[in-house]
Amino acid sequence: MRAQIVLFDGFDPLDVVAPYEVLYAGGTASGGAVSVELVSAEGPRAVVGGIGSLALHATAALDPARADLVLVPGAAGRLEEPGHDADTGERRQDEPVHVLLDRALATDLPTLLKAAHDDPDVTLSAVCGGSIILALSGLLNGRYATTHHTGLDALAAAGVHAVNARVVDDGDLVTAAGVTSGLDLGLHLLEREVGPQIAHAVEELFAHERRGIVWRHQGHTPTAF
Repeated sequence: MRAQIVLFDGFDPLDVVAPYEVLYAGGTASGGAVSVELVSAEGPRAVVGGIGSLALHATAALDPARADLVLVPGAAGRLEEPGHDADTGERRQDEPVHVLLDRALATDLPTLLKAAHDDPDVTLSAVCGGSIILALSGLLNGRYATTHHTGLDALAAAGVHAVNARVVDDGDLVTAAGVTSGLDLGLHLLEREVGPQIAHAVEELFAHERRGIVWRHQGHTPTAF
């Protein structure tokens, strides 16, 4: 499995690093059955995340023709409009998440994600607000997906069946909720693509036990408790 994890200005670092490390370790444990790289819509460049000045380096351009999996992170910022610092009275400079997502949507990223969406051999994946990017790119209409709990209403408003679950597997679309769920997403993808033994070995290596049940639109629909 060849995975590309997308960087854009203001990305949430943990949305990227958690699945990156899991997939990279899976590649090591499987003798190279998994590879993972950081990419951007613009090509190789340093990309500054939304927390402080932390930057990661995209080593290539997002290219669905070279990928089996394209993973989109969310953004790191304020959940509301910037206010004023209580001590200085100055307006805070950290930007709201929705501004960072809108900025990513104004690049070539939606076009490249559509190419990935239209390729039957590519699985789309997202952590946290990455699902919002996919939805606002018009790629999730009628699909089952999750995002950070504060964004579930926005996801539903974009025509998505929003599910309040940690990981949602909808076939060629696999999404995860809040930032730490990227670990669970990565482990689920390893189990799905290269088997439970590899996923278990990486889970042990990271001393992390997956949380919750991976939600799928299968089986009986529960009645109210």
